[in-house]
Amino acid sequence: MSIDVTHRAGTGSDVADSTPLGWAARLGLTARAVVYLVMGWLAILLARGESAHVDQRGVLVTVLSQPFGTLLVVVLLVGFLAYALWRFSEAVFGPVGEPPGAGPRLKSAGRGLAYLALAWTSFEILRGARATQAGQQAHLAATFLDNPAGRALVGLGGLGVVAAGLVMVHEGWSKKFMRYFGTLPAHLRSTVVWLGRVGTVSRGLVFAVAGVLVVTAAWSARAADAGGIDVAVRTLLGWPYGPQLVLLLGVGLIVFGVYGLAEAIWRRVPGDGGAR
Repeated sequence: MSIDVTHRAGTGSDVADSTPLGWAARLGLTARAVVYLVMGWLAILLARGESAHVDQRGVLVTVLSQPFGTLLVVVLLVGFLAYALWRFSEAVFGPVGEPPGAGPRLKSAGRGLAYLALAWTSFEILRGARATQAGQQAHLAATFLDNPAGRALVGLGGLGVVAAGLVMVHEGWSKKFMRYFGTLPAHLRSTVVWLGRVGTVSRGLVFAVAGVLVVTAAWSARAADAGGIDVAVRTLLGWPYGPQLVLLLGVGLIVFGVYGLAEAIWRRVPGDGGAR
């Protein structure tokens, strides 16, 4: 029996460090990069006074409206599933480039769930669903805000998003993201550092603002404030120099998308010799 268990554990570890899973990771990272490239462009359009929904669902609807849009969304859906599979594997066997412990595994599990949900959103859009992501999130918040316990849960969720955003800002500014890279061409290192720094800090700021608005929604019982990234960007638009701020964030999200493409090419993933 112990031999069988050991064999199964070894087989699972082999799968987690296999070349096909590495391909899935790179496909997933590419899909994530595309999402942020398009999201950044939508933020720029919004800053210029055009109509746009700056969130993942807005990205998918925009992609669907392009030539061969259905095929492109299907490819993204597959990429999101591949990303989720890779992250769930990390949750079980430990992430590459992270210290041992439950924290990094839980973070990978959360990322896997997020992209599994994004894959489902892609499927819904392919079937014709057109509800906005902000509206869905506000509706979900409204169901919790009807009672004090629900408001507390929404508030805690908002604080979690704020914390995640601040962690992104710290990781970007401290260049901690470079620990994920193995062989990176020396002449590109400074460029990747710049892309990762600007992009990760910008992404973190967007998440932090979105989380603050969720906390505000819990405090004031205004579900409309809990609309996620799109509401966060629109809130910034109303600040002094708001269009300029949103324009800069849009550029920052595009920079993160370009950095994401660098990750898709050079990040250490399963199947790279000695990745684990």
